[in-house]
Amino acid sequence: MQTAHYKAENATLHVAEFAGNQERGVSLLKPILLLAAIIICNGSGFAGTYLTLSQAVGGVAIAQPTGTTFQTSFGNVNALGIGPASQAGVTISAQNNGAMYYSQVKAKVGCLFGNCVVNAYVSANFTHTAALVMYACPSASACNSSANYSALSTNSGAPTAIVSPAVANGTTVTIGFAFWVPDNNGASAYTGTDDATVTFNVIDTSFFNINLETDTLTFNNPLSSVQTGVQLDLATDPSGITVTAAADYSMNFGNVNALGIGVGAGLTTVAHAGGIIYSTVYDYKPAFTGFSSSNGTVKVYVSTDFAHSAVLSLYDAAAAAGPYNAISKNSGAQTQITTTASSRSTNSRYLGLFISNVNGATAFTGTDTATLTYTLTVP
Repeated sequence: MQTAHYKAENATLHVAEFAGNQERGVSLLKPILLLAAIIICNGSGFAGTYLTLSQAVGGVAIAQPTGTTFQTSFGNVNALGIGPASQAGVTISAQNNGAMYYSQVKAKVGCLFGNCVVNAYVSANFTHTAALVMYACPSASACNSSANYSALSTNSGAPTAIVSPAVANGTTVTIGFAFWVPDNNGASAYTGTDDATVTFNVIDTSFFNINLETDTLTFNNPLSSVQTGVQLDLATDPSGITVTAAADYSMNFGNVNALGIGVGAGLTTVAHAGGIIYSTVYDYKPAFTGFSSSNGTVKVYVSTDFAHSAVLSLYDAAAAAGPYNAISKNSGAQTQITTTASSRSTNSRYLGLFISNVNGATAFTGTDTATLTYTLTVP
């Protein structure tokens, strides 16, 4: 009898333990099924998970037409980065092969379950990708220099990390976006309007790295416009006199005379009928973008002549030894320097100051100035 009683107790204990496990299994299953129902019902985003973009201090304005869509614009752009930014809040960084237009943006991230990261990609790219490329700066960088920006992914399957490392619910960080406008002449040149859209994914790292929110930023308010750019710079050649850049350029030949005595540094003398020419080499640097042609024409004329033009005049030459030709004083018939100027090139030219050896009533000693105007034309 004792043996039978012992077995009965063991059997009872075993059944009770099994029943308890079954009960606990039911209670664990309920929240899992409930959560699955929430995911199915809220596939586009959870209440409490969000991304809000807004204007950063000194940055472009951000509009929010709906809760998950944002708009902005970078205005007019060109590969030379010349002229003021047409859109307030855009910073221009002119480089040797294009220009970067960039702006900081504030991003506030809401995370339902804990910490989130945000990735981004170009979901609707520019139509003219040879003229415009979307760049971005992640929250881990300062985003206040063009060096902080890099090309934004155009692949939804491999987006760019834009808010990383993960941030807590309600955190506001600074990110940035930029247009890279490369030099673009020839067959692929483009001028006109264009736009692009960036899509953001808010990923909750505290909950299985699930994408809990999707938002967009479109650069179409108003549409940005790619424009042509033309620029001509003068510069000091290592072998010539100094070219000083200000509102205009200036060169100082110093003391000169018709005998060529006491030639200053950077100057040479060349014999010329009726006097002498003091010559210096200088550089001219054409740059242009957005044109179907790859060559430009450079011309020059004397727009303001010397007061004593019978004694002083300006000459041009392609080589130090000449030949030197008088520079035109007619804006309608300027002296042609070249018809094959390529963009971003550095070219040498020689400017000559002729001093007449005249004596008598028309002789002159003292200071005098003249102005040359250069024109770069690209067809």
